[in-house]
Amino acid sequence: MRYLPHSDADRQAMLAAIGVGSIDDLFADIPKDLRVHGLDLPRAAGEMSVERTLGRLSARNVAASSVPFFVGAGAYKHHVPATVDHLIQRSEFLTSYTPYQPEITQGTLQVLFEFQTQIAHLTGMEVANASMYDGSTATVEAVLMAHRLTKRKKAVLSGGLHPQYRAVVESLSPMAGDTVEALPADPDATEDILASIDAETSCVVVQSPSVYGHLIDLAPIAAKAHEVGALLIAVFTEVVSLGLIEPPGAQGADIVVGEGQSIGNALSFGGPYVGLFATRQKFVRQMPGRLCGETVDAEGRRGFVLTLSTREQHIRRDKATSNICTNSGLCALAFTIHMTLLGQTGLARLARINHANAVKLAESLSALPGVTLLNDSFFNEFTIRLPGNAADIVERLVAKGVLAGVPASRLEPGKAELADLLIVASTEVNSDDDRAAFVAALSEVLA
Repeated sequence: MRYLPHSDADRQAMLAAIGVGSIDDLFADIPKDLRVHGLDLPRAAGEMSVERTLGRLSARNVAASSVPFFVGAGAYKHHVPATVDHLIQRSEFLTSYTPYQPEITQGTLQVLFEFQTQIAHLTGMEVANASMYDGSTATVEAVLMAHRLTKRKKAVLSGGLHPQYRAVVESLSPMAGDTVEALPADPDATEDILASIDAETSCVVVQSPSVYGHLIDLAPIAAKAHEVGALLIAVFTEVVSLGLIEPPGAQGADIVVGEGQSIGNALSFGGPYVGLFATRQKFVRQMPGRLCGETVDAEGRRGFVLTLSTREQHIRRDKATSNICTNSGLCALAFTIHMTLLGQTGLARLARINHANAVKLAESLSALPGVTLLNDSFFNEFTIRLPGNAADIVERLVAKGVLAGVPASRLEPGKAELADLLIVASTEVNSDDDRAAFVAALSEVLA
């Protein structure tokens, strides 16, 4: 038992200590129809045989780069320059993924300082941290921060917030005794979120562009929130949009959070990604995570340190701002390198290309009989209503070599009113031929 050293007696002792009768009992919460009951694999095989077997299994997947790809809904396919991967694999960066002994990793700290500066500029805020795990955990940390600042417990979540982000907030909030008022799904952008803001509200969480692609005017929401002493948390999942639309900070947001995967980080089967977090200077002492600061040493030389580290490792647990004990250092580095290569002008140009590509596709798709565009305004993602079940239509389009988007029902299972909605994204990687292939395939499927 070279790799499994525990004996039967060891396992029984551990199970007894946990309080369960068998290992299978540990998986009782997973529905039986979702469990894997063994894999059809040999007990042992040579390396070349294993490589061939895994290669055959991998070939059964439809890779994002192998067909026209229009999937988004929180994770986006963008071009990442080869320079990014080359630089992040340098040993100086790769081996100091996160600064546990910070002052001896000056290069990493300097990069994170630059990263924070970029995020502050992008979001229109005054201070940003050195990254979070991803956009969803950044969102719930923002809600918890708002509760600390306002001394209130109620969070209002827009119906345009990504359902998976909402689920993370709803999962963690009860542990702190907090209340969550999640508004119904809002694919038509008709919700009246102002009516839900009252004197008990701690924060209002609004995503723009929303999960359905709608651009939301944050200014009136911020005004109403501030009128009753609440905070506005602005969320985004597509960071490239900040190269074209007005920054959330300029619209009155108090905390801005989101996902930075689109810059420097590939899809990677769902991670690792990089959460972004920015706020006002006056709130900095309640900001979770790591914060890099610039200073000088005893000889007057420029240097970088971690500062205001009010995490559970450093101070009394009940006084910590969060238990975030690391950051997505390597992903943040990739973000910083890509953003530096783009520059302000390059990011704006990239954003315009994304928007133009999405407009072309939306116009072509909505011209098909039975297809309706739900968005009056959008960035590079929009929602269409199809004359049939969107999930079924997507499967038929896969058979024609097109990954058409994300059915809304996949994000919101069990909601029949969303069954005919498809969320579609078009970025700079989509060519005219890709868009034509999508339109032609959908036209055939709907015929």
